[in-house]
Amino acid sequence: MSHGAPASEEFTIDELAQRAEMTVRNVRAYSGRGLIPPPRLEGRTGYYNQVHLQKLRLVRELLDRGYTLAAVEKAMLSNPSTASSHALDLLQVLDSPGREEEPEEMSRDALAALAGVGRDDALIDALVEYGLAEHVDENTVRLVSPTVVRAGAAAVALGLSTTTVMALFPLMRESLSRIADAFVASTVDEIVQPFLDAGMPEGQWPDVVAVVERLIPVASQVTLGIFRRQLGQAIEHELGEKLAELGYGTPEEPVSGS
Repeated sequence: MSHGAPASEEFTIDELAQRAEMTVRNVRAYSGRGLIPPPRLEGRTGYYNQVHLQKLRLVRELLDRGYTLAAVEKAMLSNPSTASSHALDLLQVLDSPGREEEPEEMSRDALAALAGVGRDDALIDALVEYGLAEHVDENTVRLVSPTVVRAGAAAVALGLSTTTVMALFPLMRESLSRIADAFVASTVDEIVQPFLDAGMPEGQWPDVVAVVERLIPVASQVTLGIFRRQLGQAIEHELGEKLAELGYGTPEEPVSGS
């Protein structure tokens, strides 16, 4: 859809600001910077459409991600032909693995019950320190990453100490962060950068978004598969050594007479 033609649905600047979750003042400011095209005028009233809304949503999304307004302005004005909907699609794909997991409120006693331990406020403080939870009040905690916390509670319920589980979290986070960084760097170098070098052709946007969308679950599955294999081998090795210490030998060196 061209910027000069009105969209099937149009709205006033007040309605545009409400849909973009911005103030009218911000909409006027971004319009003055050229980040959205002029509205269609009927008399003294301007009418905006989905093109304006998508551009404003992209501005808000980029600002929320920590980009400065100057950087956002430079990027959008340098690539005016890029459809904002494509960029939003790509950002949403990158968020799809669950980085925006819905927080969950739970009583401190219920959380302790999940782990099969007594209430431990020091443990809650540790979860907060790692960014996994937030204090609500003296009886309630908000789980920022419910999946991680519940998995940790399950590990404690199976017999691991809370100290061990909490010590494993930063180790796993650091290791997986390195894997994620390497994967993203490779994706950018081999898929995104050639697309950028080619001037971000309009016809290639759907393909780039689709490829990135498919790569995310593939990378997750590979990581999980490798971890499962390594975990199994580590368990076998560790148990083998403990059994050998007790005189039961190893699969390569069976105890005579067994």
